[in-house]
Amino acid sequence: MAKTPKKSGLSGFPEWLPAERLVEQHVIDVFREVAELHGFSGIETRSVEPLEQLLRKGEIDKEVYVLRRLHAEESEIAADDSGADPARALGLHFDLTVPLARYVLEHQNDLAFPLRRFQIQKVWRGERPQDGRFREFYQADLDVIGQDTLPGHIEAEVAVVMAEILDRLPLPTVTIHANTRRLSEGFFRSLGLEDHAAVLRCLDKLPKIGPDAVRELLVGEIAATEQQAQACLDFASIRTRDGSFAQRVRELGGTGEMVEQGIAELTAVLERVEAAVPGVILADLSIARGLDYYTGTVFETFVAGHESLGSICSGGRYDSLATDNRHTYPGVGLSIGLSRLVSRMLSADLARATRSVPTCVLVAVLDEQSRPASDAVARQLRGRGISTEVAPTATKFGKQIRYADRRGIPFVWFPGEEGSSGEVKDIRTGEQASADPATWEPSDRDRRVQILPGGEDGPTS
Repeated sequence: MAKTPKKSGLSGFPEWLPAERLVEQHVIDVFREVAELHGFSGIETRSVEPLEQLLRKGEIDKEVYVLRRLHAEESEIAADDSGADPARALGLHFDLTVPLARYVLEHQNDLAFPLRRFQIQKVWRGERPQDGRFREFYQADLDVIGQDTLPGHIEAEVAVVMAEILDRLPLPTVTIHANTRRLSEGFFRSLGLEDHAAVLRCLDKLPKIGPDAVRELLVGEIAATEQQAQACLDFASIRTRDGSFAQRVRELGGTGEMVEQGIAELTAVLERVEAAVPGVILADLSIARGLDYYTGTVFETFVAGHESLGSICSGGRYDSLATDNRHTYPGVGLSIGLSRLVSRMLSADLARATRSVPTCVLVAVLDEQSRPASDAVARQLRGRGISTEVAPTATKFGKQIRYADRRGIPFVWFPGEEGSSGEVKDIRTGEQASADPATWEPSDRDRRVQILPGGEDGPTS
């Protein structure tokens, strides 16, 4: 039965118990490890940005948290409330893209391009909390940023890295859905529909209102004919694991240079990702991802059986992350709503930690006079990378064992007298044997906390 993770009493600001935090930390560690294997450098930007920068697109102005001192000057309060001087006001960042654009412009002379960057950081949005949506949450971004130019193969490369990250996590089947702007725009124009952005806005409503209602929108709002509307719906229904989508697009009337360029781009992405991580990529011509911003391949990612969560990882190619008088910075990026994903992993019991603490060994204490001997054993074990703590009180050994059991610690160490090695007990099986802290080794599965798929038992020996 699925468990519901405990949340903070303050709505939208999640707090995890120690075992749950270990799952979250595992996701963060996997993201970092795979990104670094592919040569991405981690950065962290400040949590605040000028309010005028955060609001420059005007899309989520009601969701931005404004930063203000408790005893702010009256002039500061007036500026915040009336907007008289937004350049002086600060807000907490709501994503990691706005800070990245500013970071690239400010540090362009010190960065080597293409910049391969990953960033895992908390962001804040004042939206209504609900399942999978928080006001404070971790976001994990992966981007390659060029200066003036960026090769097209980077679109597939970033998708491969993200596919490898997701493949290492204890999740059901994950599928990355891909489309390209050129293909969609070229197809709609070949039908005689020039306002491709309006068509995409209608098609984007398919999951919510269904094909019949979307057909009415296309005819009523875009002035499409019945034939054009049906062709658009047929186009959006195309999903293939290989390049066979191309023939179906042509059969629906897709012709022209832009269509063929889009077909070539999407086919290249499918082939490269499939070669690296088989079975994860899918051509899905309904994917839009706000194509006014994205200019190349776009991606959305779904977990089998958890489609209600929506896309867990989205992004794509954009030709202008930032620009100044000298350069334009194109890029390709993908972003995971990490806290949303972890929340579902916990609530649906998709992943669990083998124990709730990192400690592998509890060193028992015979009495307070002999505590230095127990401390010495702990130092030896820690020196060899084995997480160890010493019993907090010198109670009866039975109570110390029960303390270890409550904490989820698998081994209890009983120091020997006058420097002898002592004995170690696996409190799960009851097995006890002589051991030397200079050489004793737990199993690999016991040495460190393991994150296992939900329902799978932890190590027993």
